[in-house]
Amino acid sequence: MKRCPGQQKRGGASKSGDLDLAREYYRQRAWADAYQAFLRADQETSLTAEALELLAMTAYLVGRDEDYLKALERAYNTHRDAPRRLRAVRCAFWLGFRLLMRGEMGRASGWFSRAQRLLERDTRKCAERGYLLLPVVEQRLGSGEYEAAFAAAAEAAAVGERCGDPDLVACARHQQGRIRLQQAQLGAGLALLDETMVMVTAGELSPLVTGLMYCSVIAACQQVYALDRAREWTGALARWCEGQPDMVAFAGVCQVHRAEILQLQGAWPEAIEEARRACARSQGFDRRAAAGALYRQAEVHRLKGEFAAAEEAYRGASQLGLEPQPGLALLRLVQGRPDAAVTAIRRVAGTTANRLKRMGLLPAYIEITLAAGDVQDARNACRELEDIARSFDTSVPDAIAAQACGAVDLAEGDARAALGSLRRAFEVWQGIPAPYAAARVRVLMGQACRALGDEDAADLEFDAARTIFERLGAGPDLTQIGSLTKGVACSNVYRLTPRELDVLRLVAAGETNKAIAGRLSRSEKTVDRHVSNILAKLDVPSRAAAAAFACRHKLI
Repeated sequence: MKRCPGQQKRGGASKSGDLDLAREYYRQRAWADAYQAFLRADQETSLTAEALELLAMTAYLVGRDEDYLKALERAYNTHRDAPRRLRAVRCAFWLGFRLLMRGEMGRASGWFSRAQRLLERDTRKCAERGYLLLPVVEQRLGSGEYEAAFAAAAEAAAVGERCGDPDLVACARHQQGRIRLQQAQLGAGLALLDETMVMVTAGELSPLVTGLMYCSVIAACQQVYALDRAREWTGALARWCEGQPDMVAFAGVCQVHRAEILQLQGAWPEAIEEARRACARSQGFDRRAAAGALYRQAEVHRLKGEFAAAEEAYRGASQLGLEPQPGLALLRLVQGRPDAAVTAIRRVAGTTANRLKRMGLLPAYIEITLAAGDVQDARNACRELEDIARSFDTSVPDAIAAQACGAVDLAEGDARAALGSLRRAFEVWQGIPAPYAAARVRVLMGQACRALGDEDAADLEFDAARTIFERLGAGPDLTQIGSLTKGVACSNVYRLTPRELDVLRLVAAGETNKAIAGRLSRSEKTVDRHVSNILAKLDVPSRAAAAAFACRHKLI
């Protein structure tokens, strides 16, 4: 344990010695030592309300959540019975806020109501009135009353500025930014979040609000795919956490964010390790961070083909209250259970209304419905995805939508249109860089090139993708590459895609285009295009001639 200059050994400490020592450790941000010193002081003498608040803060930062709540309640009771009633209001607010974060809605509401009732007995203009607007903002935001929520947050920020309370200003500004993001006003929203982070990185805020702002702003940036900002603020959060090695609060969340960035950058072993550390750090204190860490582990295990480990981690995340989608549905798909995948993804998409959350679900929805043969459903989802991406007006959402729509174009037999969309997506992923996403796009590009008859270009795309998948250890994707390139069937001599070969078999069996559409779960328009492509590639004049050609050359 670190010892301040002049510290007495435990046996000779005065009654005030531990309290003075605790305050000094607090100033140094040596949170574990401060916590222990405050506990010793609390055993020796009655702590003041101000000291109890400091005890509560150190308990929170070292991950002693119940001790935090107990100490803060004691501070509330002491303040309530003294002239400093407004400090009691503030303690009640933070009690309610922490309980809200833990999902204990009834107790949280009770403390907010208690704070409001105390405040009604005080006519002074004070920052506490602004703090009690913050849960009102969250309530209105949750019910979709965006402008009412923004107005309440603006009022809270104005109160904070009048009262010189930077913590309140930061909380309210960041709420304003999140609201604008929900309204797809990205420029305005990110500007408000940037303003908040200037206060954070300048060291103007308390430790609690500093950590809360880091975590919420980074999560918001990731949700709207502002990846450069997410990386910048995650790096700053990591440095802040590293300077306080005793801190448990926020460290786990920081590691989850780092794991997500590492996964995107293709550093999968490091991402897994960071997520494991986050899980260990957060267990018993931050349920959301622990659940997020398990989900991140599951995602990497799934991509590597480690299905049992992925299954276990998804289940662990679910037990902690996190919806393990779309990852679990994608796992079912790669396990060869498309029906289960479709059921899961349709269930979660059907119960998710928030546009930002749908942006994260729709790419998986499109991939799964395409694999299940429902191209029309995938096309409808693609239109929605494009609409949401346009509202972002940034490159990453556009790349996500372009990649999904390229896959749908390819399934509908329009390889030329697919290739244009896929190249646009590839340029974005390559520029980030996001090697796995870029490699998946190259597989689709290879299939499009093959459909257009350029087998050399297809081989180049497949080879480039294979190199990345081998480096990452992406087992399922390597299997797919193998199926696309192993023993290219004689149908490829005539440049037929696998879907065109399916259509040709049914044409040879005498099926009409309408019947084929029903059999393959495609639109009749898509089947018409496939038939036209087949006739052109085989250089035959009619369906009957195509069937005869297929039989003669053993294509079916």
